[in-house]
Amino acid sequence: MFGIQHFDAFLIGCVILNLTPGLDTFYILARSSREGRVAGTGAALGINAGCLIHTVAAVLGLSAVLMTSALAFSALKYLGAAYLCWIGLRMLMKRHTAHVVTATRGEGFGSAFGQGLFTNALNPKVALFYLAFLPPFVSPQAENAPLALLILGLSFIGTGLCWSMILAMLGARFQRAISSRPAAGTWMDRACGVVLIAFGSVLAVQHRH
Repeated sequence: MFGIQHFDAFLIGCVILNLTPGLDTFYILARSSREGRVAGTGAALGINAGCLIHTVAAVLGLSAVLMTSALAFSALKYLGAAYLCWIGLRMLMKRHTAHVVTATRGEGFGSAFGQGLFTNALNPKVALFYLAFLPPFVSPQAENAPLALLILGLSFIGTGLCWSMILAMLGARFQRAISSRPAAGTWMDRACGVVLIAFGSVLAVQHRH
């Protein structure tokens, strides 16, 4: 159907890949446990919005440019690495005082969504992953290969969004305990900052293959 082959195997692969811990998992858990369910939801939606950008890029053939152009790959890689390190440094330098939890007012949603979107969209390795993972499940006889790629990409996003929302809810369970202990929140932000800088540093030295 739609020129897609072995769709059942594709969905199984999607589930396995989404369950594998990575930057997305860490970011959603960090935002939800620190700021609550609303911020966690924003992070989850932002991450998956970034996946949608990569899906569209794969359909339009833009991801192939990253594979063939060292300049384009390096530019996006360093931009993404710098963004991750910048977020990490902000968390390390943040000063905390007693405050009202933002989750009840949803103030953290926009920030969490935007950061989740950019951390994913600016990662060229995600773009290359889509370019490598989706095409093998498109039949050589497909009459509309771009449509098949789009359906596969949306299916991957669908399974990822379900898991992301579960992570947001799991992280939010720890939010109340952390918010009542300012010192714990401070150390958590510092730990998150270090991890984000580490992810950024690893991204900066990665190659296309």
